[in-house]
Amino acid sequence: MSTPGLFVLGATHHRAALAVREKLALDATAAALLHAELAALPGLREFTVLSTCNRIEFYGVAENGDVAARVAAAFCARQRFNREEFDKICLGLGDEAAVRHLLEVAAGLDSQMLGETEIFGQVKAAYAAAQTAGNTGPVLNRVFQKCFQAAKHVRTHTAITEGHVSVANVAVDLAISIFGGLADARILLLGAGEIGEKTARAFQSRGAASVTVASRRLERAMELARALGASALPFEQREARLAEFDIVVCATAAPGMVLGLDAIATAMARRPAQPLFLIDQALPRDVDPAAAELENVFLYNLDDLAQITERNRLAREAEVGKGRAILADRAAALWRAVAPQLAASVPTQTRGEAAPQKPASA
Repeated sequence: MSTPGLFVLGATHHRAALAVREKLALDATAAALLHAELAALPGLREFTVLSTCNRIEFYGVAENGDVAARVAAAFCARQRFNREEFDKICLGLGDEAAVRHLLEVAAGLDSQMLGETEIFGQVKAAYAAAQTAGNTGPVLNRVFQKCFQAAKHVRTHTAITEGHVSVANVAVDLAISIFGGLADARILLLGAGEIGEKTARAFQSRGAASVTVASRRLERAMELARALGASALPFEQREARLAEFDIVVCATAAPGMVLGLDAIATAMARRPAQPLFLIDQALPRDVDPAAAELENVFLYNLDDLAQITERNRLAREAEVGKGRAILADRAAALWRAVAPQLAASVPTQTRGEAAPQKPASA
């Protein structure tokens, strides 16, 4: 691109397997360092980084066609990931196509679990963080704000969110199929973040009465336990007391596994006739994958849960075309409004500048 342009690049569940996404995932330290590096990258006018379990994407405004490649190079260097391998799985879109992609992502149309609603909040959080850091400007401010409006419109005017396709509800359905009911099931939640909390609440909404929360920060575990009407457990006791539980929801932000094979095998020796259902919602994974080979252990990770939801996608497929048509029209209108901003050279417009308050026509 010889003139300034909008771009998105990254890797998603479409082409990057779970094991690859684990290597690409940004922890807090790496994310902070990369953001600082990108903020100083010549030619990158604005940028936002969207990092979830299923995608790492960089949305940016570039002064020339070399900038996106330099963003990819900086990211691969930071993650120590082979650049040639990244190029094989990399998504790369520009201008109107980039706008349309963002709208589809926020609306849940590009998700591994079609129509899921968590991604909307994740996109909003990524944009808010970039805006607070001063990394957005007039172009991305307008694009993201219009993106949120479009995503809400699609959810309101289509049936794209109907049916169980969320990780939480799919996990509950699986548990019911294993145990026949949840009234007597003892549930351990490892991790006190939003994903784990949603899953715990989903279990409670379907009849689960016994929930225990464990987190690296005991005070946070106790806080969530109070909110759920549950019990709290010191995190360091998780493996020693594993045999007491029937269902374990793993959703920590730990850099490595928190439930090892030996601990799971020991727990099963103490409850040989009782199944153990392990739900690994973490990235990187919390549970040793080898545990799936143990008798009476049912282990499902993010990719496993996504495969199960494919049958639920069928009920939503008719709505996908409708949603994409709506977003294609909105993306085209938004691009017509944004393109002149990109073409114009206005030195006074800098990262972090607030978007125009007057409603735009796009």
